[in-house]
Amino acid sequence: MKDQPELIAFIKHLTSGTGKIIRDYYRVPVNIETKADSSPVTIADKKAEEFLREAIMKEFPDHGILGEEIGEMNPKAEYKWVLDPIDGTKSFICGTPLFGTLIALVKNRQPILGAIHLPVLDELLIGDNSVTTLNDIKVNVRGCNNISDAVLLITDLKTFGPDITRGLNKLISKSRLVRSWGDCYGYYLVASGFADIMIDPIMSVWDKMALIPVINGAGGVITTMLGEDPLEGTSIIAAAKGIHLEVIRMINRV
Repeated sequence: MKDQPELIAFIKHLTSGTGKIIRDYYRVPVNIETKADSSPVTIADKKAEEFLREAIMKEFPDHGILGEEIGEMNPKAEYKWVLDPIDGTKSFICGTPLFGTLIALVKNRQPILGAIHLPVLDELLIGDNSVTTLNDIKVNVRGCNNISDAVLLITDLKTFGPDITRGLNKLISKSRLVRSWGDCYGYYLVASGFADIMIDPIMSVWDKMALIPVINGAGGVITTMLGEDPLEGTSIIAAAKGIHLEVIRMINRV
């Protein structure tokens, strides 16, 4: 297995390739398909994942791969790459630059490296659970100790069920600023110190795996909406340490 600097260099190679593919299809007419879960997919998603898989299989033939668009191979491998070629396909389709490519390297189910690449903005966050860098410069979640000072981000209000809407509305009313700069861009803003809370009630494994080393490395806290291990649930809250527990309590009306 390569050492960390070599792995980071490889991730940069991957995102350089996917970035070019995605930008070639950005803001040009593309056919939009609807998947079984009613989410959209485009040729950009598929071509980017194909590139990622081919590059990984060439460099690490014994590793596993799990991607959103093509599925899983070598599932029992010690090391596995978890891929979301375009996290925020709806934003991509709408010509909004707030989408990205998510890449995680997992060892025995634990994510050890995560990357958020924003191809239009040409920005790359890489975290290893201890340190997170943005274009090779260390970044941190900003210190926020009061909900009243917090910037709260949400991907889509329609994904929140009625059982948590009351708690969410309370959190919204208490926060300083609320915006729908969601998908991986929201976690990018939290990790780089420009927002304080990001919440998603529905997350697949390829949506969340890369986020964990990034948020942890930036000094934030990432859990499910119940405050549990993010690997075990299907929701995510990422927040500054000083307010994370209060966010959990408020959204669950504890």
